[in-house]
Amino acid sequence: MESHVKAVAILHIVLGGLGALAALLVLTVFGGIAGIVGAAAPPGEAAAAIPILGLIGGVISILVLLLSLPAILAGFGLLSFQPWARILTIVISALNLLNVPIGTALGAYSLWVLLNTATEVLFRRGARG
Repeated sequence: MESHVKAVAILHIVLGGLGALAALLVLTVFGGIAGIVGAAAPPGEAAAAIPILGLIGGVISILVLLLSLPAILAGFGLLSFQPWARILTIVISALNLLNVPIGTALGAYSLWVLLNTATEVLFRRGARG
C-alpha cells in the first residue's frame, strides 16, 4: 500500500499544481482582456469596465488557488506519511468525487487507498527513514 499512497500523493500534487496554473491563466486572460478594453474603448467608457474585469479575474483566481493549495499541501504530507495529510486528503477526495470525470476517479482511488486498514498502519508508524 505504500506505493499506492505515494501515487495518490503525486496525483494530488499534480492536480493541485494544474489548478494553480489555471488560476494564473485566468488572471492573465482577464488582465489581457482589461488591457484590450482599455486600449480599444474611449477613455470614459473603459474607466468603469477595467476595474470590474480585474476584480472578476482576481476573485476567480483566488478561489481556484485556494481550492488547489490544500491538494498540494496534502500531497507533500502524504509523501512523508503525516497523519494530518491522510485526513486532509480524505476530505479533499470526498469533495473531488463531485468533480467529474478526473476528480471522481482520483477521489475514488484516493478514498480506496486511504481508508484501507493497511494504510492506517503506515500512517501510525509515521514517516519512514
